[in-house]
Amino acid sequence: MVASLIGLSLRHRAVVLAVAAGLLATGVYRGANMPVDVFPDLTAPRVTVVTESTGMAAEEVETLVTFPVETAINGAAGLRRVRSASAPGISVVWAEFDWQTSQTVARQRVTERLQTLAGALPAEAGAPLLAPSSSVMGEIAFVAVTSDAHSPMDLRRIVDVDVRRRLLAVDGVSQVVPIGGEVKQFQILVDAVRVEPFGLTLADVVDAVRRGSANAPGGYVVGGGQEAVVRVLGRAHVVEDLEAIVVAMRGDVPVRVRDVAHVEVGPAVARGVASYNAVPAVMLSVVKQPQADTVSTTRRLDAVLDGLVADLDARGVALHRDVFRQRDFIDNAIDNVVEVLRDGALLVVVVLFLFLRSARPTVISVVAIPLSLVAAVLVLDLFGLRIDTMTLGGLAIAIGELVDDAIVDVENVARRLRERAALPPERRRDTLATVLAASLEIRSAIVAATYVLMLVFVPLLMLGGLEGRLLRPLAVSYLAAIFASLIVAVTVTPVLCSYLLPKIAEREQREPPLIAWMVRRYRPVLRASLASPNAVLGIALAVVLAGVAGFAGLGRSFLPEFNEGSLTINMVLAPGTSLDESSALATMAERALLADPGVLSVGRRTGRAERDEHVLGVESTELEVRVRADDPRTREQLFADVRERLEIVPAQFTLGQPISHRIEHMISGQRTALSVKVFGDDLGELRRVAERVREAMEPVAGVVDLGVEQLVDIPQFVVRIDAQAASAYGLSAGDAATAVGTALWGTVATSVYERGATTDVVVKYPAHVATDGASLKRVRVPTPSGALVPIAALAQVRRASGPNYVLRENVARRLAVTANVAGGDVRGVYEEIRRRVDATVALPPGVRIEYAGQFERERATSLRLTLFGTLAIAGIGIVVATTLASVRRALIVLVNMPLALAGGVVGVYLAGGVLSVATTIGFITLFGIATRNGILLATRTRDLELEGVGLARAVERAATERLAPIAMTAATAALGLLPLALALGRPGSEIQA
Repeated sequence: MVASLIGLSLRHRAVVLAVAAGLLATGVYRGANMPVDVFPDLTAPRVTVVTESTGMAAEEVETLVTFPVETAINGAAGLRRVRSASAPGISVVWAEFDWQTSQTVARQRVTERLQTLAGALPAEAGAPLLAPSSSVMGEIAFVAVTSDAHSPMDLRRIVDVDVRRRLLAVDGVSQVVPIGGEVKQFQILVDAVRVEPFGLTLADVVDAVRRGSANAPGGYVVGGGQEAVVRVLGRAHVVEDLEAIVVAMRGDVPVRVRDVAHVEVGPAVARGVASYNAVPAVMLSVVKQPQADTVSTTRRLDAVLDGLVADLDARGVALHRDVFRQRDFIDNAIDNVVEVLRDGALLVVVVLFLFLRSARPTVISVVAIPLSLVAAVLVLDLFGLRIDTMTLGGLAIAIGELVDDAIVDVENVARRLRERAALPPERRRDTLATVLAASLEIRSAIVAATYVLMLVFVPLLMLGGLEGRLLRPLAVSYLAAIFASLIVAVTVTPVLCSYLLPKIAEREQREPPLIAWMVRRYRPVLRASLASPNAVLGIALAVVLAGVAGFAGLGRSFLPEFNEGSLTINMVLAPGTSLDESSALATMAERALLADPGVLSVGRRTGRAERDEHVLGVESTELEVRVRADDPRTREQLFADVRERLEIVPAQFTLGQPISHRIEHMISGQRTALSVKVFGDDLGELRRVAERVREAMEPVAGVVDLGVEQLVDIPQFVVRIDAQAASAYGLSAGDAATAVGTALWGTVATSVYERGATTDVVVKYPAHVATDGASLKRVRVPTPSGALVPIAALAQVRRASGPNYVLRENVARRLAVTANVAGGDVRGVYEEIRRRVDATVALPPGVRIEYAGQFERERATSLRLTLFGTLAIAGIGIVVATTLASVRRALIVLVNMPLALAGGVVGVYLAGGVLSVATTIGFITLFGIATRNGILLATRTRDLELEGVGLARAVERAATERLAPIAMTAATAALGLLPLALALGRPGSEIQA
């Protein structure tokens, strides 16, 4: 078939060139319009269920809300893991499904399961809500809003009404979560003393406000041939409307809200604050939809923000978009890889020109690069893939190999044309016949070599789970480009050779100077090697053994260490720390970071936002730090400097980077590279075991940012209702609990609609009524008889302690010890940690330990690649044996693989000594290149033997004749990857060689 394709192309040369031009134009157009992202979507289908449980303690949330939700979800088809977090006032359950389950089906299954909870949750808990569909990588931007001209409450209302809604309308945005400022409330502060003379309860006030602010349908008025809608408006809009609501009648005198309470506008209880460069702010987290294109979505987002800037500036409000923008990182990463592609292509051109010493053969060979790249882009588009660092990485790896088939064809055609030109005119073949014969002569070699290059990457297509999602696009882009280069080599290359090479061959009948020089220097070395085969084999065996030993000593990690040009820092204080204190200490950390000359900006979020699926206590802070692109420090130096600056703050810090941080969270549920999870029922036992695990991990070399999840007891006041005492006042225990809860926390009675926004109306006692245990006991609660009795008369009030939050995984309580790894050898650090934990930590009954982190994915990937790689090698052996018609020759060719291993090990040690997914791909590429060169030599040796040349002479001639193409292909492959290697450590360089 290949022979027919070559002959057909030479018979229709104009058509071939026209099709190639059309392909090039189409590919460039489609490539410019394809979606762009940082990584393929790496998130398994996941559904997040959020339930607000205002005022409830973590243990109550776990027992009354989280556990019923988990029970309802468990057993859903395709469910592989359920994780949950219960914190004061909120429950979040994450249901993770198999990769094969679509996001829509997963949400449908969870929704169906949640319907069984009707009536099962307590009244004070809200309805379980599904968070908008998004991925862990979907947080595409943080936008900070600051103002000196507005109060925190007014600023938050501006953000909620004028900014957040506009951003939610952007195509591709799924959620916008604000944190900071003050949420506006209408607060009806009931005075217990003023309520008592009227014989009213707090519940009476709540019911009156609920009834007293409402609209009603009025039907229609029809007359004169017209119909008018009747609107009956009774809903309150201002404080005066609420004050005028009638609570009860005492005789003929109405008792209004203003008679028993003070009505004011005040802030809701905050569970989170934000700042920008140590200035109070409202921070907006923008989350994209799962399949949305980050770059396009951010572009539309910027357009909306541009439209808001003028209006907000006029109102004294400033927008800051430089807190975190995933697009900036994508642009850097894409620019870096495009630069690698460009530089690699230029180096390939230089190498070819040095070898061929002529512009025309160089142009013919180089044409394969753009044609192969655009063909790969069209294949990616056909499969619904997008441009990202992985697909571009596949093209970058292939860049030096795309010209290989063309080089072999060009070199052989040029050599045969020079031989033709040296013959008398009467003995010369037709030019097209010579080109055809020369191309057919090497067709089996280039076809087999291309198949080998493709086969070594096929195992990447067979990976499942996270590693499959990550590496499959890279493999597809590489395979498409390499296969396209073969098609170009057997169609476009012979055609261009027939047009451009004949005249050169007639003028210059000698080999190019560099090739001639190489042959002269190589021939004595070759003859010496053939004369001393045992010495050569001994050296080769020693090299192989050294390579195997070096490979065994390499560190292991799933992903290489990235330099993203920005930091994500988690700061945790002792649980029980107030929001004000936490915010003050976080501000100290901000100022310490801003004092670093390399830091551009710092955005801070302390605590959590309303209905935010990130369950963080007020003791937790997340800092987003942007670093100057021209900062001369390495990643390790930057991290060390930041850790030193933060030592002034008495807190536990974990340093990471935005993308890496999210990938690690996706792998293990933690925001660090490695975690040890302790499971059990007794929280005290979990804490004790986790602390012993931490002590075992602390001496391990490479462990940094070591910490235990802050699951500790925090102060509580327990109000236990005495059923007998309550009944004496006409209250059941439940009624009494509700009355006490309303008195202390309040109840949302209704809402006020103003300027298109909804403001809650909360009925409660003033905040100052319970400042400590003694005042809490004195708080008076209305009873049905109208008497006001202190809480102490209905209940026992005692000081106690309880967990700040409760984490669960697969229906078991869990506490994690987390750490990052300096130096990148995650596997080695994990193995040492496991050895020390097993030796020093005794597990009490009912407690178990699991390990999670990057090493899981690295181990799974290694096992799969070993299995599928073995099958691929077998396939390569079959291809080579079929091409050479000899098993013995095939085995000789495959010897190149272990020899290539040694060179790869040297490269990995130079790059840091850690074997990751990226370096594994480098080894795969090496194996393919080494086998391809062996095929080129072996096929020519076979052909010479078939012509009757003796074996020794055939080997010498084949090695000499194939020296030029082998040297050129090796040089283009190596130098094509050189810019990729030089990009190591550059901010935004996510593809490591």
